[in-house]
Amino acid sequence: MLVELGHFALILAFIVAVVQMIVPFWGAARANRAWMAVGEPAALLQLLLVGFSFAALIYAFVTSDFSLRLVVLNSHTAKPMLYKVAGVWGNHEGSMLLWVLILAVFGGAAAVFGGNLPASLRARVLAVQAAIGVAFYAFILWTSNPFVRLVSPPMNGEDLNPLLQDPGLAFHPPFLYLGYVGLSMAFSFAVAALLEGRVDAAWGRWVRPWTLAAWIFLTIGIALGSWWAYYELGWGGFWFWDPVENASFMPWLIAGALLHSAIVVEKREALKSWTILLAILAFGFSLIGTFLVRSGVITSVHAFANDPERGVFILVILAIFMGGALTLFAVRAAAMEAKGVFSLVSRESALVVNNILLVVACLVVFIGTIWPLVAEAFWGRKLSVGAPFFNAAFTPFFILIAVVLPIGTLMAWKRARLKPVLKRLRPALLLAFAVAALAFALQTGRSALAPVGLALAVWLVCGSLADLGSKLGQNRDFKRVLRLPRADWGRAVSHGGLGVTIAGIAGMMAWQTEDIRVAQIGERFDVAGYSVTLARVERVEGPNYLSTMATMEVTRNGRAVATLYPEKRSYPVAQMPTTEAAIDNGFWRDLYLVIGDAQAGGGFAVRTYVKPLANWIWLGCLIMALGGGLSLSDRRYRVAAGQRRAAAPGPKGVPAQ
Repeated sequence: MLVELGHFALILAFIVAVVQMIVPFWGAARANRAWMAVGEPAALLQLLLVGFSFAALIYAFVTSDFSLRLVVLNSHTAKPMLYKVAGVWGNHEGSMLLWVLILAVFGGAAAVFGGNLPASLRARVLAVQAAIGVAFYAFILWTSNPFVRLVSPPMNGEDLNPLLQDPGLAFHPPFLYLGYVGLSMAFSFAVAALLEGRVDAAWGRWVRPWTLAAWIFLTIGIALGSWWAYYELGWGGFWFWDPVENASFMPWLIAGALLHSAIVVEKREALKSWTILLAILAFGFSLIGTFLVRSGVITSVHAFANDPERGVFILVILAIFMGGALTLFAVRAAAMEAKGVFSLVSRESALVVNNILLVVACLVVFIGTIWPLVAEAFWGRKLSVGAPFFNAAFTPFFILIAVVLPIGTLMAWKRARLKPVLKRLRPALLLAFAVAALAFALQTGRSALAPVGLALAVWLVCGSLADLGSKLGQNRDFKRVLRLPRADWGRAVSHGGLGVTIAGIAGMMAWQTEDIRVAQIGERFDVAGYSVTLARVERVEGPNYLSTMATMEVTRNGRAVATLYPEKRSYPVAQMPTTEAAIDNGFWRDLYLVIGDAQAGGGFAVRTYVKPLANWIWLGCLIMALGGGLSLSDRRYRVAAGQRRAAAPGPKGVPAQ
């Protein structure tokens, strides 16, 4: 009964979304406040309905209701409870329901926290948000209904993909969707502004927190996915340039450019057209990612669907929203007159350079991702674009971004002088060169990746400190730094976090040691100064899997370092093996051990890695997300709402005190 109610609630949410799309939009066009006011309760009602629908689906998975087709295909009674819940979004239909739930959450948040917006702009934002919802509700109900019943339910299910039965993958999709779908708010604000014909400093201030929230969630989601790939797949890498990895990375890059561009709109009322275009493109790349995952055009562990009908439906949605928004942009862009004038050497110019580099880097990733599909569709050629292309084509642009960031943050608005900025950054530059020289001296016969990467990392971190130091004033008042707006702290922390991540990537890729061998039980071997002993191998039974577990003892100079237990698991229901790496995590390095199959001549395949600075990659991502959170908590985002409440009239027209 609850499942039927969930299905009915989903249909009602679709109907409410249609009302929310039409009535407030028409009210804004007619300046009818009563019709515009329909948007807020409609958004909240839609959120309640789709939330109930999602809760009903969770209930079906938790109770193992095998009369529901989706539960049969993605669950099993022996599966741990966490993965029963994660199974709700570990498939195409359930993940799309999560997609529209998050869309409704952002729409509801705009209704609740959008009191400082002009009534017509808020109505149009909610209407555009509802229009996106209508498209995806239709997609779910017509092609991807999660509430399809079976006439003859089986006694048990087919289990979830074993690779997805992992804590990292349980939380990775929700965070990614919060980022993907969160960019719909920037898109809605952009289209609403084009319809209004007005983009000003207030618009830049309104759109920034929504974009920043989406960017934070994307950062966490990408980091979780990278971390999962590192320890779960057993190959020891953190990024494969998989098309679905790229699908999340592209909107992250564009969202970063949008954040920087919105600052210029807010501070200087310049770059208006550019900012609107970035808002459209950010959500456009999110839709492209949705198409790649669900169209069947690629093969990946991340890909959910392989039904061309679904892919065509999403392609139509992409064409309608992107085509419509870009057409509207072409018609109205000339009206977005920039008021702020700035010189070639200024913070505005540095932000423009930063944005161009981010967009070009995104286009490089997009071309590398989509080119094999284009080549096969038009010329019948099967091509593979892998890490060598992306590393060679993407890295130079990101190096330039890292070089420009500290310089841009220290420049003055409107007109700046480069010499004083470089003087402030001289210690950072000298330290960066010193670290590069030290890294080059320590390594012999290796690439320049580590020296260059570590130099850039030091440059970014020290540049962030210089940014905070520039706020001390002539009296060197350190208390003044503590009183800085949180947005200033957030900027410095995020840029420093990027430096930490770059250091981790450079150290891990340049200095990693790898050893692959067949080891006999009891055999000891040496890798990069560590002695590893394969002590024993035994069969272990888990809750829903069978495991071949090794016990491996690691020592260094005769002292015990760690005892690790890598596994090779087999899931009988799904009939699929997985590799569970054993990792001794450390601040300076990771010891990474993988046990393989038993060999015909005796012994087991063993892979051993020593990965310097590996955890700095994800530490830097967390620092970036923390910086975004600090910026998001800046009270200046709430000033307009506070002023509006303060100005609200009291009884009989008396201003509120």
